[in-house]
Amino acid sequence: MQVDLGSLMAFDSSHHFPSLPSSREELVAKCLEKGTELVQAVADALFNLPSTEDVDGPIVKLPPPTTKLPREKHLPKPKPPTKWELFAKSKGIKNHLPILEAKATDEVGIDPFAERRADKKKRVEKQNKNRLQNLKQAANAHALPSHIQLAATALPITGTQAAPKKVSKDELGNVAGLAATATASGGKFDKKLPGEKKPKHEQKHRKFLPVAEGTGQGSKEKEQTDRVLNKLLSKNSHEILNVDKAVTMYNVKKEKKRSNQKRDSSSNSSKLKPRKKVQKKPFKKGSAKKGSAKGSAKKGSAKKEKSK
Repeated sequence: MQVDLGSLMAFDSSHHFPSLPSSREELVAKCLEKGTELVQAVADALFNLPSTEDVDGPIVKLPPPTTKLPREKHLPKPKPPTKWELFAKSKGIKNHLPILEAKATDEVGIDPFAERRADKKKRVEKQNKNRLQNLKQAANAHALPSHIQLAATALPITGTQAAPKKVSKDELGNVAGLAATATASGGKFDKKLPGEKKPKHEQKHRKFLPVAEGTGQGSKEKEQTDRVLNKLLSKNSHEILNVDKAVTMYNVKKEKKRSNQKRDSSSNSSKLKPRKKVQKKPFKKGSAKKGSAKGSAKKGSAKKEKSK
């Protein structure tokens, strides 16, 4: 028998049954007997270890385990190389460790890389503190940015967390009713809790008439269509049956079309006719006097003819 106190287990690799058990009950009884023997061996070994007294009882420190137990899960697969790793491997690029130059003021035994990380962490914490302080001042002045206004009550700033609002019974009932009717069936097939009341906000579903015609529900669709059509015809019956108005409108449109055609034809003919150039005669001196004398002579001859 081997006892491993680090794993709190005991096992007997050489154990075997002298004879095969004849029934399942006999097998269970023999297994329980052997298991009790192994547990007793673990308990005896624990009480032989040095212990310290405590309020709850003696406490012992377990030794490291000696039995290597199998893994519960398979070994993790190696990660595939990244694109940069493949490129660096193909080009022969090797990663070089960073080097910091030692200063005369550096203390012996202090890691400069750890000091740099600590300084960076302090700077980040200081920036976050300043950012939260700025948000606090903006919240007091009601000037928070638009992308932070919705989440302003959840910020870890003193004085910005709103007091929890007490929900009334009616509001809870309204929310419960909306949640119950949020399904596609309107909560018709949901299981009701004992004592649950009917939801206040019931969804009203449209009722469609059947497509197939019949003597029952099928005939209602035809009646509904006829009723709508008769209503439309009765509304506009004076416009549909007014023959005089239709004839007048036709004549007016015809006259307008005829006048437009005449106007277009006249404009086209005037455009096609060539324009005559008017030539002005040159003005000469004495032409006006001669013209007046000729005019007087013609008048005198005309008078003589009248007198004759």
